[in-house]
Amino acid sequence: MRIDVNGTPTEVAPASVAETLACLGFPDNGIATALNGDFLPAPLRARTVLREGDRLEILAPMQGG
Repeated sequence: MRIDVNGTPTEVAPASVAETLACLGFPDNGIATALNGDFLPAPLRARTVLREGDRLEILAPMQGG
């Protein structure tokens, strides 16, 4: 199935957001996620199933100044 991850078309197996994050190498915590433009809290990632054409944004905090 094809979804967009941070604006890049990506092929993934149908799965939850949490499973997809793990497959893509992202940590369980320390990131923020949005699905189709809406913030997705961490507790909902395991039970939110991705669908064809979904847009997943993954944001990690940055340090610096």
